[in-house]
Amino acid sequence: MKAFIYTGGAVYPDNITERPKSDDLRIAADSGYKNAEALGERVDILVGDFDSLGDGVKNIPESVEKITVPKEKDETDTQLAVNIALSKGADDIVIIGGLDGRIDHALSNMAILEAMHESKVHCVITNGANRVRFIKSGSTLIARSGFDYLSLIAADEVVKGVSIEGCKYPLSNARLSRKFHYAVSNEIIQNCALISVKRGGLFIIESRDVKRYF
Repeated sequence: MKAFIYTGGAVYPDNITERPKSDDLRIAADSGYKNAEALGERVDILVGDFDSLGDGVKNIPESVEKITVPKEKDETDTQLAVNIALSKGADDIVIIGGLDGRIDHALSNMAILEAMHESKVHCVITNGANRVRFIKSGSTLIARSGFDYLSLIAADEVVKGVSIEGCKYPLSNARLSRKFHYAVSNEIIQNCALISVKRGGLFIIESRDVKRYF
């Protein structure tokens, strides 16, 4: 089963291609409900302490199942939403939002990717400006899309046997570390890029520049 989780932070709808089908589970984590609304998506379950959504929770339709949790808790609202998705049988999770604003929340959300990989659950996070995946000792294809850049960030102290095909700057059996990043701001030049790693974990980050007006 596939689950979509809408969390807080800025989203850029024009570049979000991940859209739920009618039978996919849709969960909003607190103010992520507003992002779901902005994307024109219905919500099945709303979870959070509602410190971000505030009084807006009073206007949520009765058809939405609401799960209220204490403000003082060990898990973020996004993690709680992931737990709910797993309890419903999800083995494929798309998190929308969560990569803008507070850096602690963004890093926490990226850590969810690693945890889901260990649980053999496919997971991706995107807000339209960035899309992040996690891979460990394996390979994956990344299709060329609306993102301009492709970067690899080592999740382990040392990552061995990293290869990149289909990009402007290819790599072959390279060694990456958390302290020295040279696999940043690559560009996919073919229809897709093949990323493979023999040992260790990598965050695969697609990104594009976003114009801001102040």
